[in-house]
Amino acid sequence: MTSDDRYDASDLPEAQFEPGSKKQVLKNWLGITSKSMMDNAESRSLEKALDILVRKYDESHRFTTEDLCDCHRIWLGDIYDWAGRYRQVNVSKDDFLFAAAAHISSLMTQFERDVLGRWTPCRFPTRQEILEALAETHVELVLIHPFRDGNGRLARLLSTLMALQAGLPLLDFGVLAGEKKMAYFAAIRSGLDKQYAPMENLFEEIIEQSLSTS
Repeated sequence: MTSDDRYDASDLPEAQFEPGSKKQVLKNWLGITSKSMMDNAESRSLEKALDILVRKYDESHRFTTEDLCDCHRIWLGDIYDWAGRYRQVNVSKDDFLFAAAAHISSLMTQFERDVLGRWTPCRFPTRQEILEALAETHVELVLIHPFRDGNGRLARLLSTLMALQAGLPLLDFGVLAGEKKMAYFAAIRSGLDKQYAPMENLFEEIIEQSLSTS
């Protein structure tokens, strides 16, 4: 994920790279310049955050945008200055430009009202309703991409917390590796047209894999 140079504001902390990293690692509190080392640091921190968050939110909790900022801060607050705050730069992946930074606050307000407000707490009587809740929430959060980095992992974290509310085990997203990764990106893009069935199908596989290994 890179900032779009057309909109980049290099004086913002989130737009800066760690000196010596050859623009491969964002400026961070740890002084890490290696991408692989940063990947490891973020992964370790995510494991710790998950342990905290599964105890923080119970099965009756209705998630808010403030909760998502807290989750992002708990995960990355010891690594990045901008953790837990909405991004101020535009970001893109390959040829796909995510929501403009100027619109994130209003989009997240709408997301809380229309998506989180409808689908959380994720306590529904049928598997299909659970799949719909997970798919729409995940897709819409990724499309907004509210933070400078870590949006996909944050969306997976939220999906896991919602799955726990539904009485499911911790979600195993390993099925999205390899060739399934392209199917995942395609499912995200389908969300532009409010088509969530492709992501529902992926979550069905994720849940089945998680149940088989729990």
